[in-house]
Amino acid sequence: MIRPEDKSNFTLLLAEFRRQLDAYGAQTGQRYILTAFLPADPRKVDAGIEGGVFQHLDFATVQGYDFHGAWETMTNHQSALRVPAGDPSPPEQEFSVDKAISKYLSLSAPAGKLVVGVPAYGRGWTGVGSANNGLYQSSTGPATGTWEAGIEDYKVVKNKAGTRFRDTTNGALWLYDGTNWWSYDDPTLLAQKAEYITSRGLGGSMMWSLDGDDATASLTSALAAGLP
Repeated sequence: MIRPEDKSNFTLLLAEFRRQLDAYGAQTGQRYILTAFLPADPRKVDAGIEGGVFQHLDFATVQGYDFHGAWETMTNHQSALRVPAGDPSPPEQEFSVDKAISKYLSLSAPAGKLVVGVPAYGRGWTGVGSANNGLYQSSTGPATGTWEAGIEDYKVVKNKAGTRFRDTTNGALWLYDGTNWWSYDDPTLLAQKAEYITSRGLGGSMMWSLDGDDATASLTSALAAGLP
């Protein structure tokens, strides 16, 4: 159950964590970092996050994935850098990395404390029609996945058959084979995101999760090459 006071209580909780960590660090001679994983949905930010939390956090990872998935019937980008102008989603369901980061910056969050989360997996739908190369089309359900329906590691998705389409303007990639449709990040897209992170002076990137990368660490290497 959500209560109005939860928003300020979260700030107070972090302040108490920081106080106790500093007190313990004074005993051990070390400094302990305090971080949080924060939502991308501006409505959730409004409901539960105050700008004051960043006084207590060393950094915060902003969710940069799971914007859309097969819990919805319509295909859409799960980790787009920006919201495409043609996205038919209701305004409250238009999500992107840039929209989330801009929301936190509007709360006076220090750019250097914002870390962008990126996915090492894709989200997929099946029974997708061919209009618009499968983008923004209805589906019959989640695509088959190794561990869970509608989700697959990058190391598997990258080898799937089909045609790949890239929206370089908005930072999005998808794969369509005539019925299955996958939204995922590849090294080229992560290089674009690394450029965005650098240009906005953000704190870096976090990947969920490293075991989804391929044997040559293609995703991790692309991020490492693009970040300071």
